Amino acid sequence: MKNHDDRIIIFDTTLRDGEQAPGATLNVEEKITIARQLARLGVDVIEAGFAFASPGDFEAVKRIAELVGTEDGPVICSLARALPADVKAAADALKPAVHKRIHTFISTSDIHLEYQLKKTRSEVLTIAEEMVTYAKSFVEDVEFSPMDAARSEPAYLYQVLERAIAAGATTINIPDTVGYMTPNEFGDMIRGIKENVPNVDQAIISVHGHNDLGLAVASFLEAIKHGARQLECTINGIGERAGNAALEELVMALHVRRQYFNPFIGRPVESEAPITGINTTEIYRTSRLVSNLTGMLVQPNKAIVGANAFAHESGIHQDGMLKNRNTYEIMDAQSIGLTNNQMVLGKHSGRNAFRTRLNELGFELGDTELNKAFVRFKELADKKKEITDWDLESIANDETQQPPELFRLEMAQVSCGSNAQPTATVRIRTPDGEELMDAAIGTGPVDAIYKAINRVVQVPNELIEFSVQSVTAGIDAIGEVTIRLKHDDRIFSGRSANTDIIVASAQAYVNALNRLYAAMTSGELKRTHAQHAAGREAASV
Repeated sequence: MKNHDDRIIIFDTTLRDGEQAPGATLNVEEKITIARQLARLGVDVIEAGFAFASPGDFEAVKRIAELVGTEDGPVICSLARALPADVKAAADALKPAVHKRIHTFISTSDIHLEYQLKKTRSEVLTIAEEMVTYAKSFVEDVEFSPMDAARSEPAYLYQVLERAIAAGATTINIPDTVGYMTPNEFGDMIRGIKENVPNVDQAIISVHGHNDLGLAVASFLEAIKHGARQLECTINGIGERAGNAALEELVMALHVRRQYFNPFIGRPVESEAPITGINTTEIYRTSRLVSNLTGMLVQPNKAIVGANAFAHESGIHQDGMLKNRNTYEIMDAQSIGLTNNQMVLGKHSGRNAFRTRLNELGFELGDTELNKAFVRFKELADKKKEITDWDLESIANDETQQPPELFRLEMAQVSCGSNAQPTATVRIRTPDGEELMDAAIGTGPVDAIYKAINRVVQVPNELIEFSVQSVTAGIDAIGEVTIRLKHDDRIFSGRSANTDIIVASAQAYVNALNRLYAAMTSGELKRTHAQHAAGREAASV
């Protein structure tokens, strides 16, 4: 990728750093689904994973390279520590991609060198140069990151970057690994690199930062003013600890305030040309997809994609909005793909019209998935007077994002009331085809049904999160239930949607149990200590 001085490159690391957020673990098929949507969104680079970390990560990077890394698709990237085995694994996994990048890293701060790497500055300098050279022997596009750059001694950082570029790095990424810097400090660091690394014009300057102090987006925008041209970010800002800089916030800040940022990237102030290559109308759909698959809900007051981002309750605000939307909105909700369109289909609509509308919304379902979704649509059409695109998306997501169906919920029934003991009965088909039924009482209907399911499934787990969200307004709205379970220090999520919240709650729980049970039976929970250590180290880049 050439050095784009007049636009900003969006490097998405949702599938690598984002997935390392506690509880956000994705399987291969889910990663592919997100990667395809990221391509529709228009990101320039997809960091598909950390190929060496585990066989699952290697397979995910390879499959994404095959299916998404096409001629007209984004660059597919794999992370690699500055170790020969890591770099080789990344190169092997990336082979199918037309445009591929190896992203290698090593710590440069004195605290990391002393306590983590136990190496001298001279040794790290040599390793960085050698591993960039080694990565360059496999791919033309090599990115190098000095981990914990924000706390590295500047003169030494400049030296490492100069050697990495001389060895062939086409992008140098400057990470604020612990989210420590203020925006002004981050901007000053980028300016210092521009002024003190002699060959810096031969590489793109990238930034990566964590949101521990809530400053990541502000720091990135300041970095652009001083020469950064690639932003490493995640959908919904997910990631290690407090997360990463949020893609949607960065992109929309550059979109809404492009007249402000134009001069910093060499454009006339009045230029209306987009600063990024992102198709902003895909932002909301991408946010919803990532939230659904990771089980990490977006808080209502989240900028850009939160449920309240375009809501107005104050009387003064409402009055202004009725007179002119610009009085209290600086961007159009439709610009991020958020619409109130009512679906023109009804209970008499046919399968072909249904498929066509799904395709228009960006869903490409196979015959089996389409049949299941169509049945769900017909059932919903009998219950609701108005069906929105949001309802349709919820149905499609429910059918395309399911975990392996090991346990199948055949029946769920609850009895409860103000003077009654909540009692639930369930019938479940087990992985060997046997149908089992049991009942339980609980403190409420959901608690009762979960206890009944546990009696049948007998998979040890700890319920750590239960949440319900309404897809649309109205008494007949679809409710989406998200569940998170913990087992052996791993978190597994499940999601389901239904007009009956109890049914949705039961199905979401079974979905989470299926993910947990699949991990137990496949041995995924027994990954080696080395793989865990590799993943923990990569999480901080």
